[in-house]
Amino acid sequence: MALLGNQTLISHFILLGLFNDTPLHLLLFSVIMVMFLVALSGNGLMILLINADSRLHSPMYFFLSWLSLMDLMLISTIVPRMAIDYLLGHGSISFTGCGLQILFFLTLLGDECFLLAFMAYDRYVAISNPLRYSVVMSRRVCWLMVAGSWLFGLVDGLIQAIFTLRFPYCGSQEIDHFFCEVPAVLKLACADTSLYETMIYVCCVLMLLLPFSVISASYLRILITVLRMHSAEGRQKAFATCSSHMAVVSLFYGAAMITYMRPQAYHSSKQDKVVSAFYTMITPMLNPLIYSLRNKEVAGALKKLLGRCSCGVGQN
Repeated sequence: MALLGNQTLISHFILLGLFNDTPLHLLLFSVIMVMFLVALSGNGLMILLINADSRLHSPMYFFLSWLSLMDLMLISTIVPRMAIDYLLGHGSISFTGCGLQILFFLTLLGDECFLLAFMAYDRYVAISNPLRYSVVMSRRVCWLMVAGSWLFGLVDGLIQAIFTLRFPYCGSQEIDHFFCEVPAVLKLACADTSLYETMIYVCCVLMLLLPFSVISASYLRILITVLRMHSAEGRQKAFATCSSHMAVVSLFYGAAMITYMRPQAYHSSKQDKVVSAFYTMITPMLNPLIYSLRNKEVAGALKKLLGRCSCGVGQN
């Protein structure tokens, strides 16, 4: 603790968490832990398949492997800490620990926003301009897109983490959330945060709307191209390729927009917890399932890997 005038500054926070000690919440906690394990295994398997199978060494799967890595890191930033707090019965987190959680969370969230936009552009080039696809989406360009995603996300995370922790915090230590999310932390600040909250709102709108505009424009052009195709098989293949990505985009951006594009006056702690749980836990679990269930190439790579494993077991 430190003193600021007549006020005592706090040196740590207490996360109230997502659950209490009722049997229903114990069941929900168990469900979330199963989701966490499914997300870890699903995204880990996706990364393994893409790197192990040469048929998946294309720009689309290159981006997908990075999306899986980001989802792995995102859910690992939130769920283990939440689980430990619930099992130990307290959610104390240091000032520095809270800042690091804000940094990692917002960096990964920003990364994913821009990576999904680049994935949409990749599908646009592949369907609308297939003859120049290998030139436009070269290995160097793909690496630059991934690096750009990380850079934009890191800058956003650093700015918000640094400015959020510069405010003095006094009085209540209790954050009514299961992790250090900026809007929930700012409620404890003993200073006027209205200007900063407006800046965050504008920043988040731009971080979401700019990539979403690229995604919308890409899929609009894809739709026009597909409708002009004479081959029914070609149209079906194009829609099948893009439907998985559109489902992931809808889940991720829908939840993120509900959280960050609503004015602060319309937020409630219960709603924020539910929506945050959606894009920090449910979306990372669903992404590999969505991409693998409707993708014959991923299914083929999985069968090939299982075949190798069974052969190895048989020889032993």
